[in-house]
Amino acid sequence: MRNANSAAILRAEAVAYRYADNGHTLSPVSLEAEAGGCLAVTGVSGCGKSTLARCLTGLIPHLYRGEMAGSVWIENLHTTTTSLWELSERAGMVFQNPAAQMLATTVENEIIFGLENLGLPRPEIAARLEQALTQFGLIALRGRDPRSLSGGEQQRLALASIMSRRPAALVLDEPFSMLDGDGAADLVAALAELTAQGAASVACEHRLEWLETLPGLRTLHLAAPHPPAEIAHVIPPLARKRMPFMLDVRGLSVQRGVHEVLHNLEFHALGGEVIAIVGRNGAGKTTLLRALAGLQRAEGVITVDGGSPNLGMVFQNPDVQLFNASVREEILYRIAAPDRELYAWLLKALGLERYEATPPLLLSEGEKKRLALATVLMRQPRDGILLDEPALGQDDGHKTQLLHLTRALAHAGQLVILTTHDLALAAQADRLLLLAEGHIIAEGTPAAVLGDTEACRRAGMRTPERRAEGAR
Repeated sequence: MRNANSAAILRAEAVAYRYADNGHTLSPVSLEAEAGGCLAVTGVSGCGKSTLARCLTGLIPHLYRGEMAGSVWIENLHTTTTSLWELSERAGMVFQNPAAQMLATTVENEIIFGLENLGLPRPEIAARLEQALTQFGLIALRGRDPRSLSGGEQQRLALASIMSRRPAALVLDEPFSMLDGDGAADLVAALAELTAQGAASVACEHRLEWLETLPGLRTLHLAAPHPPAEIAHVIPPLARKRMPFMLDVRGLSVQRGVHEVLHNLEFHALGGEVIAIVGRNGAGKTTLLRALAGLQRAEGVITVDGGSPNLGMVFQNPDVQLFNASVREEILYRIAAPDRELYAWLLKALGLERYEATPPLLLSEGEKKRLALATVLMRQPRDGILLDEPALGQDDGHKTQLLHLTRALAHAGQLVILTTHDLALAAQADRLLLLAEGHIIAEGTPAAVLGDTEACRRAGMRTPERRAEGAR
């Protein structure tokens, strides 16, 4: 039964929120999500999209400390006065960081867990499980531990787990952020199917190009409670210019159990280059960066001018490298004589000035990514930096800022290697490496690699336009 005063399945009236611990706020928002409709919520990083998603599903006020104003209804249930377990039967949420909602020890059991909580009969659970595994490309991964999956594979699993429950209201927080082209197309198809069945969906997202293919999409822009930091265009006060060097990779292979993630990779990179690595979820992009950083056991040779490379790495999931009590302590951790000029520049350039005393894990996902970048740059690695999905949680302004920063590092003679599913960002690199099935299947300028139709098809590099053309 829906709210008697509205045809909407999901309704918010002047909902606002202020966290008790970090000063983040959500300015008053009103919205309605109707049966069979999809609402896209967008806005700059830190404007409150994730907070709104938590309010819409009842996680706020039940699980977070702070001050909430306004009202939210899911069907006829007021979220403040209804228990969270009752709300969860009607509304499902896919988190921005999918690792945070993994509970089971296998992919299969992760999906089954939610279905069992609905009290469905065994035959129905079995049917929905197989459909979800097939729909999100997880058949081959069904016995894997979710913690062993790539970020994109974890995102597919989170989507499969929640959407298999067929909730009346579905809230997605940056659902396309880690997905390759095939995964994004699968999600659009699943959303179209779910809304056709009468569900209401809300997607908080920076990348709207995929959602725009959904019929009847409405868009809501959130205003930032604080003006975004002005992008710093000046070259940062980095260490002295790096002398020319070459990173040489020969015979690089990584084995995990019976699965060979990378097979006999050979390539080189010069100081002053910006290189993007692209490929489908699970292709080995993160594994390659970890091997280059010395964090992954591997066979083969990785050298810089005959010695070991010194490269700083910003992880895909910033939670695993942030552990101090404040932003200030995180950036300056164990640096005996910090460069105060560089520290002040990083705070300003990365929009972290007002969070110096804030615990890092209370920041938004985009802010945590920028903090992790600041911690690496503060240590001034000799040869350059490795960025694993740096566009996650970042609006267009912060992506532009990231490009300025990578170009400044390259201008100083350092090497920048990044992985991304954002092809617009990848196109700004000097060179592209296309990974598929543990091999580099194409290498060259972005225009040449992205123009190789067969290689892109093999690597799952579909775009919204290609998906739409394929549907015709």
